[in-house]
Amino acid sequence: MAAEAGVSPSTVSSALNGTRAVRPETRERVLRAAERLGYLPSKAPKAPKAPKAPKASTAPTAPKAPEASKAPEASKAPEASKAPEASKAPDAPRAAREESPRPTRVIGVITDGIATTPFAGRIVQGAQEVARERGALLMVLDSGGDPELEAHHLCSLPEHGVDGVLYTRTVHAEVERPRELGDLPVVLVGAAPADGWTVPAVVPDEYALASAAVAHLLEVGHRRFAFLTSDEDTPATRGRADGFASALAPAWYDGARSVVERAAPDAAGGRRVARRLLHLPVGERPTAIVCFNDQMAMGVYQGAEALGLEVPRDASVLGIGDLELLTESLDPPLSTVALPHREMGRWGMTALLALLEGRAADAAEPVQLAGELVERRSVARPRRLIPWLTGR
Repeated sequence: MAAEAGVSPSTVSSALNGTRAVRPETRERVLRAAERLGYLPSKAPKAPKAPKAPKASTAPTAPKAPEASKAPEASKAPEASKAPEASKAPDAPRAAREESPRPTRVIGVITDGIATTPFAGRIVQGAQEVARERGALLMVLDSGGDPELEAHHLCSLPEHGVDGVLYTRTVHAEVERPRELGDLPVVLVGAAPADGWTVPAVVPDEYALASAAVAHLLEVGHRRFAFLTSDEDTPATRGRADGFASALAPAWYDGARSVVERAAPDAAGGRRVARRLLHLPVGERPTAIVCFNDQMAMGVYQGAEALGLEVPRDASVLGIGDLELLTESLDPPLSTVALPHREMGRWGMTALLALLEGRAADAAEPVQLAGELVERRSVARPRRLIPWLTGR
């Protein structure tokens, strides 16, 4: 950095740490060099600086003044000169240091799929927004779903002066506490803690996600529903199934009917079920299909196309998640209920900073955040056609 700025190493140190006066233009040159080189001051080396302040104090020399003065009048001179006030000059820098803002917090963010899904990126985005507001820095480490790599990442955090950890998941499941976390403060984002792990956590409100989807379709006029859900047993699967059933219950008196189908939570699973359901006669097949996620919804599009049907003319389709690269590229674009990943990232970072400041966060139950309905063009009013007129 000294070579980049064209100054000596000691000048770099003084410019960055304020240990002695440096001309403003020199300090600016050093700061620009630091920025170009991507330099961030390490927190660990700063700790030993605090004891240096007492060395600047000249308190031990104060008692020598009375020894040098024999006459009472002479002894008054030092008193008049306010020797204690003179000693304040060296103390001023120490006071400034004591009143200066605390060092920047460094937060480790552990993710499991930032390269494969935008959901992890949205969590990081929300966390970064709060970090920027509060003057904290993020260190993002992605395991790609590899347990050994994740363990390595967790073990390396103390070496980098990390103050706390956002432990995130892109799939709402139950997770065990990693032993490699040690005693670092942690907040869990996007997953529920397994039994025995008491930790502040935030998850999607799965019940509300499915309820919002059904409510929208009921409002449009649909009464024959299908719910394509995951064949995996997770909190997301259970919560969305309960939300779907509960939202439909009040509509039973109005002739609402539904069927629930389980399949792999991907396009192939959605396609297989859609071909079977949409092959039914017009009066029997569902007019609205709620999918566990957007990938299954894409499979429904494919299944409908294979049967010569169109979305939403022959069946409205609504997903959950809002994978924008997928939802906006489908024809027509897919309506969906967005998962609150960005909001969870914000909540998690706020809770973790509160922990680091000594304010306890509620860890009794995970906080649940609702999603938001994103209307595009895959939902329409159901057609009221006589079956023999349609030929299907």
